[in-house]
Amino acid sequence: MAARLGARTLLLTSSLDTIGAMSCNPAIGGIAKGTVVREVDALGGIMGRATDHATIQFRMLNRSKGPAVWAPRAQCDRTLYKRAVRSLLEQFPTLELTQGMVTNLFLEGQRISGVETADGRRFGARAVIITAGTFLRGRIHMGTDTQIPAGRAGDRPSVEMAQAIETLGLTIARFKTGTPPRIDGRTVDWGKVERQDGDGDDYRFSFYQSVERPRQLPCWITWAGTAVKEIIQRHIGESALYGGAISGRGPRYCPSVEDKIVKFPAAERHQIFLEPEGLDTSELYVNGLSTSLPVAVQLEFLHAVPGLERARMTRPGYAIEYDYFPPTQLTPWLEVKTVEHLFFAGQINGTTGYEEAAGQGVVAGINAVRRIRGQEPVILGRDDAYIGVLADDLVTRGVDEPYRLFTSRSEFRLLLRQDNALRRLLPLAERLGLLSDSERMVANARLEREEAALSLARDTVITPAQAAGPLAAGGTSLADSDRVAAVARRPGVSLAALLEAAGVNQGLDPSAVLVAEIELKYDGYLAREREAAARLAELTSFVLAPDLPYLELRSLATEARQKLDHVRPATLAQAARIPGVTPSDLHNLVLEATRRRRQVA
Repeated sequence: MAARLGARTLLLTSSLDTIGAMSCNPAIGGIAKGTVVREVDALGGIMGRATDHATIQFRMLNRSKGPAVWAPRAQCDRTLYKRAVRSLLEQFPTLELTQGMVTNLFLEGQRISGVETADGRRFGARAVIITAGTFLRGRIHMGTDTQIPAGRAGDRPSVEMAQAIETLGLTIARFKTGTPPRIDGRTVDWGKVERQDGDGDDYRFSFYQSVERPRQLPCWITWAGTAVKEIIQRHIGESALYGGAISGRGPRYCPSVEDKIVKFPAAERHQIFLEPEGLDTSELYVNGLSTSLPVAVQLEFLHAVPGLERARMTRPGYAIEYDYFPPTQLTPWLEVKTVEHLFFAGQINGTTGYEEAAGQGVVAGINAVRRIRGQEPVILGRDDAYIGVLADDLVTRGVDEPYRLFTSRSEFRLLLRQDNALRRLLPLAERLGLLSDSERMVANARLEREEAALSLARDTVITPAQAAGPLAAGGTSLADSDRVAAVARRPGVSLAALLEAAGVNQGLDPSAVLVAEIELKYDGYLAREREAAARLAELTSFVLAPDLPYLELRSLATEARQKLDHVRPATLAQAARIPGVTPSDLHNLVLEATRRRRQVA
């Protein structure tokens, strides 16, 4: 993102060979996450493009709940994804890639001025973004006795960097995450597992390109039942998590198999997905069996899973514990409050997931450039993008467990859909200058096709006879001729089918028709959400001075004063989302802030 803005940008990484490496599950997207990928793409990021190059199975989740909440997810070939990321990065002339482990930070006063690598090289910089993942003092656990210092399996941790950040006076904490064992697919008994094929959709994450997909592969479903449960219960004391070797808290929504057994004792079985790692390997990712148990125990419970009785384990699972820095220490644009031009993005902020990391990278990359140019930071609102929800949640509420995005975290779920990410964010991308001329042409042509489909639906009249076929699916009929747009609002009725029945669907883009259908069907709900977003905008426009002496504002409750002083919100809207700040506190805050403005004036 920084390079797209024309800034001379250096990407420093401990190994150039692992750029784009998928450390955990080789999958991109999912509930809310798939929308983030499309938002990143709309603003010029490369995650969606790389995914399209590497997709070996695609599924649209939530299909039964209606298109407004559909969630795209792609199983990826690890090698193809990594190759695509490296290739796409090297297309930016102002972006340099260099190998080196950063071990020290340099400051001039309270402003970052550069970094130093382990081999003694120094790089001056007007802004620095740290995206350290799980590498900060990372430690792998397999059982209570096996502990390996590592950022991930096979890579050494970043200890000096963690120490350098700590010397800045920032609060530090520990989280943990984990991975499951991998197995050789040639040793699976396929007769005992259920095949799961992908969708037939010709879907692409990227709005700007349409590459040919690789060969598609199935996934497989099996279960961890009573036998697995008994093995884990018998060895639970040997788990690094339950045996006391790990103190960091793990992700609630991606629990280890030990967590599942302990926290859900009534569950008879837990679903396991066997997911391909790529086209050039038979190795499978055993999704659902993340663990920190010893290797011998892992092999024992693997063999208790139907279909895996003779499976060969190619890589053991492990838990990894690492440092993060509570993100309430950051501004809404992810800059460290106490160090100018130093930004954090990704798991260093206490998040989990490729997509959440990419969304933060967008925010940090754009704003690092804007800050060094003396421009106002860009803050995506909660009604603008899931990226905005993510950033606001982090800096306002903080995290007490690894943060993962869900649609339920947003108040504006119908506005923030995967299908309209380009419509929402293209104006910002164009205003900031993030896109090339050719990309802008492709994007605007796509939006014009969507408008054409909407206009056609609003202008075309369909007769009862023409509508009979499409309406039969919804169990209704048409008494008099009506506009296609009005008829398409009925549940279970396809806009594409109506346009075809009316004889006006020639040359229409199917994806544009689907977007038009969603806009028509949810028109009333969308209007209400837009009204709520307008009210939020009013609160957001009330800016709070960064030096407000909250602890002195005696008209506010003590809890509110303390929490406001800790977070130091940028706007009244952000203040309203801080737990413990009441409507009465907000009212008094407005009075106090207004009075102090008058005193300064």
